[in-house]
Amino acid sequence: MDATPTISSHVVLSSAGDEGFTTLRRPARPRAERYEIGRSLRERSPRSDMADWRPPPGRPDPVRQVVASHEGRLPWLVPVRIGRMIANPYAFLRGTAGLMADDFAGLPHTGITPVICGDAHLGNFGFYASPERELVFDLNDFDEAHPGPWEWDLRRLAVSVYVAGRVNGFREGACTDAVRHCVEEYREQIIDLSSRPLLARSFAQLDVEAMRSQAGKGSFRDEIERAARRARRRTSDRALPRFTEQRDGTRRLVEEPPVITRPSDDDRELLEQALDGYLTTLKPHWARILGGYRILDVAHKVVGVGSVGLRAYVALCEGSDPDDVVFLQLKQARRSVIAKHQHGDLAWHRHQGQRVVEYQQALQTVSDPLLGWTTVGDHQFYVRQFRDMKGAILVEDINAGALADYAGICGYLLAKSHARTSGASMIAGYVGSGDKLDDSVAKFARLYADQVEKDHAALVAAVRTGVLAAETA
Repeated sequence: MDATPTISSHVVLSSAGDEGFTTLRRPARPRAERYEIGRSLRERSPRSDMADWRPPPGRPDPVRQVVASHEGRLPWLVPVRIGRMIANPYAFLRGTAGLMADDFAGLPHTGITPVICGDAHLGNFGFYASPERELVFDLNDFDEAHPGPWEWDLRRLAVSVYVAGRVNGFREGACTDAVRHCVEEYREQIIDLSSRPLLARSFAQLDVEAMRSQAGKGSFRDEIERAARRARRRTSDRALPRFTEQRDGTRRLVEEPPVITRPSDDDRELLEQALDGYLTTLKPHWARILGGYRILDVAHKVVGVGSVGLRAYVALCEGSDPDDVVFLQLKQARRSVIAKHQHGDLAWHRHQGQRVVEYQQALQTVSDPLLGWTTVGDHQFYVRQFRDMKGAILVEDINAGALADYAGICGYLLAKSHARTSGASMIAGYVGSGDKLDDSVAKFARLYADQVEKDHAALVAAVRTGVLAAETA
């Protein structure tokens, strides 16, 4: 990447000369030189500028932005989404990645654009099984993943820490300390990884034991143990009694309207055909393995907060024995909320499911081997295992010290993910070894947490006055 001047207030790092990383015949720019490029960016985009937030003149109404995000969603699930978002400001934050991206697009940033998560909040880190069936902890949501400013991920993560702390009733100082620890861990990890060989950066990962060792508080180590135990129990065979029932001699998924519903026969036929197409996107070994299963049933299952209303299905598949089952999840993939700020109206990604899969594999050290993509009618999907030892740290169950520990681990992992793609040396040069970035982002997180609370209150008022319907069950 080459630093080039721009007529705007932002610095732009052009990637036009990297030939899409398609050649081994050109020398890479020396690491020290890239570090100095990042360091020089402080002059054009001072780290102190990252502390500022004030709503710009003409900022769109947040309720209208939420309503606009419902375009293309299943209308009968929109009240469910609103019901989940009004629960508290942290839940609102989880459902408004697009609103936050729109706000961040007007803020100063360096122009260093690795692949980013696009929705990096505390709830989008979690446990899952590696291909070797070891429990690992990493970023685990990539619906919005896209090349973009690394600062946007760090800002969103920091704000989520502050908002979660307030929702839990922690004092302002504790929220600030947690954010500072998050940014400090990000900064130190990006510096460390930028000094390593490129391949070595890609092998870094965090298993349960390493996660425990990084936890400074005994209470958080206990929560890690509890969450890991829950995750290990979340497997396909253990899901059978919870999600299925015997009907007419055949195992079927249990309906729980509106969360779990059965598609029409025509839609089911399209979904089954799409899963055959999905097999072609897997590595041959895994396609052969899955080819030994057959689909028993398919249901629409609501998941998450931000994803509610998008099409999401679970397919129950049986192998050569009734107890040999696998649950596959199909999730609708749409254009990332980051894309319009990077590429305007250009499509750029031909298949959004493929985008999610490839960027997930870029950002995670190890990924679900059954990740793939497919198309159902006019809609694009990515496919993954539904019950694969997935689990999360329950933010509402931890104290202030544990929040700081957890925030630090998430900052560490975010840096690891960014360093796996591009720009690590330049980011390291920009952030530096001092605590100026920590101070600035902590100040920003407090100011933007105020904004989140105001926006959440506006949504609650819209529900209370009957402007929007909400189903809170």
